[in-house]
Amino acid sequence: MNAPQMPELPPELEAAVQRAAMPDFDRWHQMIRSAGGCEQPVRLRGERITLDGETGELIESYSTADEPTGYLITACGNRRASRCAACAEVYRDDTYHLIISGLTGGKGVPEEVSDHPRVFLTLTAPSFGAVHAHRSKAGRTQPCRPRRDDPLCPHGRPEGCRARHRPDDPQAGQPICADCYDYPAAVLWNAHAPELWRRLTLTVPRLITAELGITHKALREQARVSYARVIEYQRRGLIHFHAVVRLDGPDGPDQPPPPWATAELLERTLRTAAAQVEVPAPHPDEASPPFTLRWGRQLDTQAIQVAAELDGIADKHVARYIAKYATKGAEDSGTVDRPIRYATQINSLKVSEHARRMIWTCFTLADQPAYHDLRLRHWAHMLGYGGHFSSKSRRYSVTLTQLRQARVDHAAEAARQAEGRPEPDPDRSTVTTGRWKYLGSGLMHGEHFWAEQARNRIQQARAIRNQHTERDEERKAS
Repeated sequence: MNAPQMPELPPELEAAVQRAAMPDFDRWHQMIRSAGGCEQPVRLRGERITLDGETGELIESYSTADEPTGYLITACGNRRASRCAACAEVYRDDTYHLIISGLTGGKGVPEEVSDHPRVFLTLTAPSFGAVHAHRSKAGRTQPCRPRRDDPLCPHGRPEGCRARHRPDDPQAGQPICADCYDYPAAVLWNAHAPELWRRLTLTVPRLITAELGITHKALREQARVSYARVIEYQRRGLIHFHAVVRLDGPDGPDQPPPPWATAELLERTLRTAAAQVEVPAPHPDEASPPFTLRWGRQLDTQAIQVAAELDGIADKHVARYIAKYATKGAEDSGTVDRPIRYATQINSLKVSEHARRMIWTCFTLADQPAYHDLRLRHWAHMLGYGGHFSSKSRRYSVTLTQLRQARVDHAAEAARQAEGRPEPDPDRSTVTTGRWKYLGSGLMHGEHFWAEQARNRIQQARAIRNQHTERDEERKAS
């Protein structure tokens, strides 16, 4: 009898088996686990030495020449989930801790900060033309944009839409008439949104001083406005701002705010400031008046409370909500997550037609001298927005750099204990120097399977740890 034939493995699994048979696999697997299962790991070649700061004695040395792989792997650190799910998960956790420490304390912020007035602010973009949308009422999907007598726009197309769009309908966010949509104004609004936010943060203290009848110097001596914010791309390609805004004492979260500082005052001044601030922008047609860019009419402010059963939104819900958007980008609105170098690429991009028109508009406006400083060609894949996805005021809470350094120190200490090396002398001055060369990034043939396995194990362990943490916190609260 003929021996039964073994079934052929899928190509990706066969490549993974071949990679596992290589002599350097164990060390590579250890490094990719340390990198969290990164999808775009960076390969480095070089060395690092640590010397005694006084005598020059060699204390420790490391060289990739001693590695079986011949290189060192480090995580890419990309915050976009579309580029690297592993590093995006770390970034989201860091953002959550950054936000929650500014709401409830921890990471060097006193717990008393939870007694400070705190407001969750959402700012939107204005309308630049009618778009398709999913609408619901009492759990039932409603017509998109019904219009009596079905009028036509100047281009001969219906001004309304009677379709009932699903939440995941690709038509949602697309203009009802692309020729009626004001693409230049939409792109310029995205480009000037960081300036709108900056002017808002300057206007809020001015409104507080005006309402209280005190000088700006007196306000600085009594209180400080702190914030942390992220942006969210809508389906129509425009951005929302989500922010935590807090009133502190003059030195920040370590000091209580004055008695007049209330969440109601903060909400009121935020709403007034959002209605007042504006940014002028030149019109592409020099014969036309300049644009006046403002926030949209939809604005939401909610006082943040420690417990969910109190009036207002709970602080942990806010931190999770904001952290969710830290790993998302313009690709969620139908565009791409990488820069577009040449206009010849635009027609072949796998994007929505609405995003394609916004990208074309960025390239078109970039050639005009009035918009040179906006770098619209560089930010075309972001539909004109060139600011940071997240930012915070200096005194809001811990920084991402501090969180990352704490994680590096923890990993270094765990490695020292595992290798049985003695504790470093805190009184001994040392100098560390290194030389590194970039070799490339990404996973090679047969490595994707093992990186995904490592990533899944880490994410499962993180989810279990978070569940235990939440249960412990609920038990303490009860």
